[in-house]
Amino acid sequence: MSKLAVTTALTLVFAMASVGQVAAAGGGAVLSDPGAKEGRHFDAKGKMPSKFTIELQNGLRKSLPFDDRRDFEEAKRGFIAAPDYTQIMSDAGTVAWDMGSYDFLLMGKDFDSINPSLQRQAILNMAYGLYEVVPGRIYQVRGFDLANISFIRSDTGWIVFDPLTAKETARAALQFVNEKLGERPVVAVVYSHSHTDHYGGVRGVVDEADVASGKVPVIAPVGFMRHAVAENVYAGNAMNRRAMFQYGLLLPRSPFGHVDQSIGKNTAAGNTGLIAPTRLVEKPFETITVDGVTMVFQNTPGTEAPAEMNTYFPQFKAFWAAENITGTIHNIYTLRGALVRDALEWSKQINVALYEFGQEAEVMFASHSWPRFGNERIQEVMRTQRDTYANLNNQVLHLANRGVTINEIQNVYRLPDSLRTQWAAHSYHGSEEHNSRAVLNRYLGYWDGNPATLIPLSPRDSAPLYVEMMGGAGPILKKGQELFDTGRYLHAVEILNKLVYAQPGNEVAKNLLADTFEQIGYQKESPSLRNSFLAAAYELRNGMPAGLQVKTSGPDTIRAMSTDLWLDFLGVRLDAAEAAGLRTVINLVTPDNGEKFVVELSNSTLTNIKGRQAANPDLTITVNRTDLETVMAGTATLDDLVKAGKATLDGDRTVFDRMRGILVQFTPDFALVPGTVRAAPGQGPEGDPFAQQEPGDTSGG
Repeated sequence: MSKLAVTTALTLVFAMASVGQVAAAGGGAVLSDPGAKEGRHFDAKGKMPSKFTIELQNGLRKSLPFDDRRDFEEAKRGFIAAPDYTQIMSDAGTVAWDMGSYDFLLMGKDFDSINPSLQRQAILNMAYGLYEVVPGRIYQVRGFDLANISFIRSDTGWIVFDPLTAKETARAALQFVNEKLGERPVVAVVYSHSHTDHYGGVRGVVDEADVASGKVPVIAPVGFMRHAVAENVYAGNAMNRRAMFQYGLLLPRSPFGHVDQSIGKNTAAGNTGLIAPTRLVEKPFETITVDGVTMVFQNTPGTEAPAEMNTYFPQFKAFWAAENITGTIHNIYTLRGALVRDALEWSKQINVALYEFGQEAEVMFASHSWPRFGNERIQEVMRTQRDTYANLNNQVLHLANRGVTINEIQNVYRLPDSLRTQWAAHSYHGSEEHNSRAVLNRYLGYWDGNPATLIPLSPRDSAPLYVEMMGGAGPILKKGQELFDTGRYLHAVEILNKLVYAQPGNEVAKNLLADTFEQIGYQKESPSLRNSFLAAAYELRNGMPAGLQVKTSGPDTIRAMSTDLWLDFLGVRLDAAEAAGLRTVINLVTPDNGEKFVVELSNSTLTNIKGRQAANPDLTITVNRTDLETVMAGTATLDDLVKAGKATLDGDRTVFDRMRGILVQFTPDFALVPGTVRAAPGQGPEGDPFAQQEPGDTSGG
């Protein structure tokens, strides 16, 4: 038995119960595969790992430090119990969570279709149930969602850290804790940062009335609400489509498909909510005591999230690392789309935590992965991750200053061997390839300095030229097959991708490109890269399913949007060509919160300014913000509100009425690779065009 298989066998403690397979689950995002345990590919066109992929995997099994099993020992330490179920149902009756769909990972088998390092990480993330982190005081429920939910025992109740993505999974976790440890009320909730998997399940652990009354404080870092709502509004539709690749949402859970999401198995498909915090941590360090528990908060903006904070518990010598230090090097650039992060600042904030708390901490736990125990071990992991982020930043810039460009850096940058041999330095959520490009893009932008790449042809325009000059499809397919047969997969992609762009209906070319993507996916350590290549292969072979649905954020997110953010996004949705020649000036007044706006449509552009009113507007709209929220949520129209006496529209509404027809309803059904859209693109959901569309999902960062 190989080292990885031995490690796998040791982790069977995580498999507390075996369950049957399910066909699908809520949101279309949870797909299990009946043939996973038998090693059957879920796709009739799918291929087994090639001899080149097998050779690479075998080389990794021999070269990586699989003898270091400390992570496994720490991951199972403090285990109390697992529930007798592995599925959690949503309130709508669908499957919100299904840990059992990954049971094939607990068979003690090495899969050549999974990078051995990734398989190791995927097994570590199979931890499921209740764990004691600090005896009698700190507990975690793991494996109920993408994130961990943490419970700190206070004098009279529970302080809940990061209540997961969905109400249903958070509620199940609280019920399980109370069942095993004795029922206690929730006395406070802490959001470590502004990503959905760290606050979305709050309604499963606390009643909003108790928060509003002051009975249960909700603590969060400064800027939380703005970033929780705004981070992914403007490009939300594109982000949701791209997430189908990064998170493999169309891939069954299988050795040939989805195996892990690096910081957890996947996100729950239940109901997501948001209750606004009542206490913001604004200073770099703040100490707050709640029900006998003292917490020292460290604000770390500009790291994994724009609003994020670590926490130290001096009474327990326990350090909470939020999502800044987990079992992986994270994304500097998130493939679903997000602003590029600052690797150097991330390193510096870890360094601050190391010297502020790491000198005495005896336990380090986080919102993902597993805890680390003992001061020496904690400092080792903190230094490893500090140095990895710093090396990424510094050496990419070192290479850039020596002439390496953004189109080369992914093939040049490499972690030093001293870090490569440490598991805490491996980039599962990120990857060295796309993170190195992100650092260079942050400082120098997307241009490599060659004028030939400054205004490039679109791929659909350049590809026919390449195909013509290469002699047509025949020679390209012949050479592509030759490259594939010799394991030169990236070379094969280079020419086959051109052919597929030039001839998106060429099934032979698409199938060969899919085969090539698949082998690259099998080889990748990062689930984000693996999923992207395997998802592209799936769509090339089968087409993109029509009528794709994305997980919705629910009414809480819509209510939390500022009015100016809503107006800004209306500007994004405006079809500029259809708006040609239209001009109007509108005053918007929301009396209940005292806000005023001027909205102008001119030059095919919609703009707004807060706190002003035009002297001679074409139209004045007066509506309470609380009533406007029903329009934003799509449960009422402005005309409904006018009829109900809740809004007035004074003036010429001609252009306003025309705007209804030129606000585009985005749908996440556009092609990411050519030739994959089998049906006409969607026209968007029916309903009032002024309703706010679904923001991007920030789960997982």
